[in-house]
Amino acid sequence: MLGTIRQVPLRNIWKNEAYDFTPWLAENLETLGKALGLELEFEGREVSVGPYSADILAKDTGTDQYVVIENQLERTDHDHLGKCLTYAAVLDAVAVIWVAAEFTEEHKKTMDWLNDHTIDDIAFYGVKIELLKIDESRPAIQFNVQSIPNNIVRQATRQKELQELSDTRKLQLEFWSLFRESLLNSGQIGSLMKPRAQYWFNVPLGNSN
Repeated sequence: MLGTIRQVPLRNIWKNEAYDFTPWLAENLETLGKALGLELEFEGREVSVGPYSADILAKDTGTDQYVVIENQLERTDHDHLGKCLTYAAVLDAVAVIWVAAEFTEEHKKTMDWLNDHTIDDIAFYGVKIELLKIDESRPAIQFNVQSIPNNIVRQATRQKELQELSDTRKLQLEFWSLFRESLLNSGQIGSLMKPRAQYWFNVPLGNSN
């Protein structure tokens, strides 16, 4: 005889988003990482970003780069979308993970659009969180990925751009690719932008002061 799967309201377990859910998620990043194919390492909680604070700051151990995690126990809204982008920009993160109880179709399309139109070094993940139980069992968490970088689309875009490049732009791309490789091999700079077919290349040095 089979049991019946039921959905449990998130607020039954985590009454308060900031004081209950965020600390729980910070201690269970491994579970979230498995759903996304990432190895996440906790860095900080309620990290100050000007007058605001990022819910969780983590590191992707595969790249040693920062990952911003913004969560809400409600349906996605414009306020949290803006926070995701602001925190990622200020903290120089290479990935944004937006965890929510429900994703609107508009916000899901926004995350997909960002993945398809930003450089390869930046990734946006949308994750719907659910609590499920079978009959009277204890609730179990389930992370349903709503948006994830589409490597096939990105590869096709790169190939199309390469075919359309003039000889000058091809030379620029080759030059900055070798330039970036040289800097990385020096071990002096850890985070560098993706080489592009253009006349400039940003290199982060020092701090914001």
